[in-house]
Amino acid sequence: VTARGAPHLTLLRWLRDVAHVTDPKYGCGEGVCGACTVLVDGEPTSSCIVLAAQVTGASITTASGLGEDDGSLSPLQRAFHEHHAAQCGFCTPGMIVAAAALVSDGRSHTREDLREALHGNLCRCTGYGPILDAIEAACAKGDSGVA
Repeated sequence: VTARGAPHLTLLRWLRDVAHVTDPKYGCGEGVCGACTVLVDGEPTSSCIVLAAQVTGASITTASGLGEDDGSLSPLQRAFHEHHAAQCGFCTPGMIVAAAALVSDGRSHTREDLREALHGNLCRCTGYGPILDAIEAACAKGDSGVA
């Protein structure tokens, strides 16, 4: 998607209001909760604290952009589903995006590595156990998490 937006718009507001991509959520507005996490040129970024103009020309990927070309879930998204890693679902897009960046390196990660990588993503429902289980399962299968 390419579209113009007002220079004062954050990337999150541009995604939601201009591009109509609603999976990144507005949580804290300060870049500390992870609900708005997107990949900017492959790096997890809090879209609520970045101006859209700052990422002109960059590749922006949200959780919905991680799926397969045929519209099916990516391996990581499937693992989240299979391990019941979402309850209310508010944090899920940001968690999946942050996890996709982590597992895309193809290496195995300890549970502590996963906890550290997700430290900026808050979840009030799951206690993180199912989320970590899902990411571990995707890593164990050798799935990069990104279609």
